[in-house]
Amino acid sequence: MRRLAIIPARGGSKRVPDKNIRDFCGRPMIGHILQTAKASNLFDVIHVSTENDKIKRVVESLGFEIDFDRPEDLADDYTPLMPVLKFVTEKYVSLDQTFDQVWLLMPCSPLIETIDLLAASKLFERHNGEYAVMSAAVYSTPIERAFTCDVNGSMTPLDAKALAIRTQDLEDKYYDAGAFEILSSKDVLGSEDTVATEKYLAYVLPKFKSIGIDDGDDFALAEMIYRGYHHTSV
Repeated sequence: MRRLAIIPARGGSKRVPDKNIRDFCGRPMIGHILQTAKASNLFDVIHVSTENDKIKRVVESLGFEIDFDRPEDLADDYTPLMPVLKFVTEKYVSLDQTFDQVWLLMPCSPLIETIDLLAASKLFERHNGEYAVMSAAVYSTPIERAFTCDVNGSMTPLDAKALAIRTQDLEDKYYDAGAFEILSSKDVLGSEDTVATEKYLAYVLPKFKSIGIDDGDDFALAEMIYRGYHHTSV
């Protein structure tokens, strides 16, 4: 079983400048998932997909070689991830390296541990690769109780009837936690545009591991969680 881990890390982050390589609790952000992936001993190749020389230098300083760069036309703000995975997988095929599994590991996932990757791997293989595996999380509050809010602050429920239902009587809803995915190489190579498969199994993360780091507040919160979880002041 050969596994390829792809970590997409383009430059140009706007809301959190240099987010992928910004110091996070004493280590470049991307260094956390790189070390976790390496420690899992799951992967034959760990590839950081970037077009950015600064990111490339940081990754290489951490001891990880980058075999080839990402093309500029796959590195803008609107490029979905699936074409990137397909490009990398096809490039390795052209270099006579083939894989059974392609893993997408997101660079800003410092709370993911080796136990998560190992457990997700078992889940994927238990179903013989018939289903992709997605890191998922439960919405912390029922989405049925969502409101819209206009410019004046006036709130309108999306479903007024749902407000009368007890929260414990509403079924949990899940979302893509944005930490990792496992796909068969066949699905990636056969993908078109943004979709490789619609058949997913959930690897459900606890709430504290599923924080999305999209702005400065998220970054600070993730650092607080990391320090508390790892009992460190760094």
